[in-house]
Amino acid sequence: MLHLEKYHPNHKSKWDAFVSESKNGVFLFYREYLEYHQERFVDHSLIFLKKNKIIALFPANQSGMEIFSHAGLTFGSLLIGNAIKASEVMALFGLLKAYYQNLGFTKITYKAIPSIYHRYPADEDLYALFINKATLVRRDLASVIQLENKIGFSQTKKQSVTKCIQNQITITQNNDLEEYWDLLTNVLSKFGVKPVHSYKEITHLKALFPDKIQLYEARKNNVLLAGIVIYDYKQVVHTQYMANSEEGRKIGALNYINAHLISQVYQHRKYYSLGTSMQDHGLLNEGLIQQKELMGSRAIAIDFYELIL
Repeated sequence: MLHLEKYHPNHKSKWDAFVSESKNGVFLFYREYLEYHQERFVDHSLIFLKKNKIIALFPANQSGMEIFSHAGLTFGSLLIGNAIKASEVMALFGLLKAYYQNLGFTKITYKAIPSIYHRYPADEDLYALFINKATLVRRDLASVIQLENKIGFSQTKKQSVTKCIQNQITITQNNDLEEYWDLLTNVLSKFGVKPVHSYKEITHLKALFPDKIQLYEARKNNVLLAGIVIYDYKQVVHTQYMANSEEGRKIGALNYINAHLISQVYQHRKYYSLGTSMQDHGLLNEGLIQQKELMGSRAIAIDFYELIL
């Protein structure tokens, strides 16, 4: 009754429709997002069917003889619908393992979707990973504010917000990302890194998902002081990119934008994510996470599992 098919472009509309209806899918899993950088990844996604009706998806790419879900995203995982039962998820894992194993693949790296992104409980895959003896090989920490029960900003963060108000800093939404991308790129270059997305890529994604990707800026006399790019996952609002100019850092402009988004723009959502605070090799940047904790965030785990085939 259960069988799988390798994803083909002909499946796009059905794939996207299932993502929107799934318990744990977000817009990152729509095909247009998965494929914006398709030249970097060899797609090897799977579709699972029961009586020819889709019941699960597995967004994945291959690299050598390894499978990743998904190397181009923060997390991957099996996407499942409301109707599926735990026993069926177990069966799907059996099909998945056998399929990749028969093709000669040796390992699956599985980045589990944190439960705050679930629209309905969807941890059946974690049990299936456990039963199949998958190994937890990495755990990142992401900082999250629970909006309906906020801890609140520290006194110093509150003071910087007050300072921005007194200095008549304005916060506006801007659909033109060019000036902010120059600021972000310059700030990150001081640490020897670049934005994950190029300006061309982020403008392309913004055009594809105009309601899901938003830029908020802090300015004084039209001078850009800071910005935050938001990825809107419905119940979770995620700060994908944040950057201050030198003047913005002195006045606390980023704190002001975050306070505005938390208390006004997204106050009725469930969670406000400030992202991970990890350095190379999965080590925690303690200074960075402390700054996020001063805004009232606390940590959730993003887990990486390794399943040997």
